[in-house]
Amino acid sequence: MRDRLDAQWLDDLPSNWTEKRADFLCDPYRVTVDPADFGDNLVAHYSIPQVQDTGGPLIEPASGIDSSKLLIAAPTLLVSKLNPRKRTICIAEPHPDYVTLASGEFVAINSDRIDRRYAYYLWSSEKVTDRLSAIVQSATRSHQRVNPADILKLPWRWPPLEIQRRIVLFLDEKIAKIDALVAKKRTLLGHFAVKRQVLITNAVTKGLNPDAPMKPSGIDWLGDIPAHWKVKRLSFVSSVIDCKHRTPEYIDDGIPLVSTSEIKPYSIDYLTKRRVSEDEFTIMSDGERRPRVGDIIYSRNASVGSAARVRADELLCLGQDLCLIRPRVISSNFLEYFLNSDACLEQLARELVGATFKRVNVDVIKKYFVVVPPEDEQAEIVDALDRGQSEEWEADAKVAQSVGRLAEYRAALITAAVTGKIQLNVTPKEPAVEEV
Repeated sequence: MRDRLDAQWLDDLPSNWTEKRADFLCDPYRVTVDPADFGDNLVAHYSIPQVQDTGGPLIEPASGIDSSKLLIAAPTLLVSKLNPRKRTICIAEPHPDYVTLASGEFVAINSDRIDRRYAYYLWSSEKVTDRLSAIVQSATRSHQRVNPADILKLPWRWPPLEIQRRIVLFLDEKIAKIDALVAKKRTLLGHFAVKRQVLITNAVTKGLNPDAPMKPSGIDWLGDIPAHWKVKRLSFVSSVIDCKHRTPEYIDDGIPLVSTSEIKPYSIDYLTKRRVSEDEFTIMSDGERRPRVGDIIYSRNASVGSAARVRADELLCLGQDLCLIRPRVISSNFLEYFLNSDACLEQLARELVGATFKRVNVDVIKKYFVVVPPEDEQAEIVDALDRGQSEEWEADAKVAQSVGRLAEYRAALITAAVTGKIQLNVTPKEPAVEEV
């Protein structure tokens, strides 16, 4: 049955390509080491998150790395066993100065009978990703896991090495152009964000009237503020409620729990993969810790300094390294803008100077200075910023959609090339590898 399904899956590949399972062409490689053997020495570490973020390794002390790791002694294709849709794949290169390690959640693929970069594009293709996603061995809300054998035993029709090299040269050139265009568009999004931040900071610290009489705020980094505004500590205008300092027991289906990963400026990801039972929710929400509409969830670690207002009346469990800010005598909407402005981020930055770990405790947050306009002006500022934000988000959305279309085109191009759907007329370089 499986052989017949594999044959059907390969039907759209050129019939004159050589049909073999990948493990018949790849050398088994799984040399593991204990990071503790390297003490406090620096190592180059290919972890799943680092490869997802940068495509390469992080140089870090071996003493901070848990569990055994793959030793990378030669260029090696790494394919993650976790969440195949994320396509966490790279070619790991031994670092010239440091021992090079990789997460055991990678499957290491070495071969002198196939082109390594062709293999990289192949396992990155939509065709292979769709196959692996359909046969995940186990799945939870946070992880899908593929059996390593299903990665290594991939059935395929392999083009001759000359064709593999042509495909690689074609894709290297095309993908580089697409990635450069995506980088430009992401830079444009960055410019939008900077412009937006300047407008927000100016509005919440100087107001909308450029002719308003000003007075010294008495705070060097804040400068002058409108003469009729006040400066107060955050604890004078809001309740600041720390999270419960415990790790709950997670379940697959239950009440969503937000952590620092789900908190971004102005945004809460309600599709969090962590869930807790009603009993755990009751414990975690003890002491007024259940988020209400209008509360602001503030990140104290990781995404430190991000503030997001609760907009939906849904059950939500407050995770660790967060605090709940409940406005009392200040507009929740205005306070959200202020907490995300440079005026507040400057206060945070001063607290984090020299800190090894970028985190802030609740006592510091309570002492933040907050600029407080009269209630009617708060509403005017929020209205003006909301309208401006709407226009900015629309521009952002157009650029983001363009980036999304490029990503779709990139993925389709890779799949079309590795499956022989594109005619290639480039002459490849001749690496020292044997024929399939």
